[in-house]
Amino acid sequence: MNLSLEKWPTYRLAWFALFITAFTLEAAALFFQYGMDLKPCIMCVYQRTAVMGLIFAGLVGMTMPKNFIVRVVAWVSWGVSAIWGFLIAQEHADIQANPEDHFFLTCDFLPNYPSWMPLHEWFPQVFNPTGDCGNIDWQFIGLSMPGWMSVIFLGYAAAFITVFSWRLLKLRKI
Repeated sequence: MNLSLEKWPTYRLAWFALFITAFTLEAAALFFQYGMDLKPCIMCVYQRTAVMGLIFAGLVGMTMPKNFIVRVVAWVSWGVSAIWGFLIAQEHADIQANPEDHFFLTCDFLPNYPSWMPLHEWFPQVFNPTGDCGNIDWQFIGLSMPGWMSVIFLGYAAAFITVFSWRLLKLRKI
């Protein structure tokens, strides 16, 4: 098996790695919610949605990684989820770090999902916000949950950009 970077997206193992890491994050989020009794806010729920997009990308990519259409769907889901998740996590971290700048900002009570996909109604145990965006209930090495999610989503986005760019560069040389 040739494991050069530009060929990674054509292997199930690469997509499985994306799936399993994102699935582990989702499991950790549920542990924080139900095991440690931390209440997710609306921004947390949106970040969970982005993680679900990464899980979806991994699952789709694993199905038929050599099929161009399947890879495009997986790529788009990976890229959009990683970048959108990073932006949401950054905004959430900013709300927590600079509460004086967001004094009149309040979190919504319900997620703004499309009417054709009300995840908070279908899966309220996962997507129903019950916490406050400004609360910092957990920290590790000086970073709150959205701070760590910013780092994690940045890693997913960097991996996406690196592999995608490398693939484009290598394929153009052929």
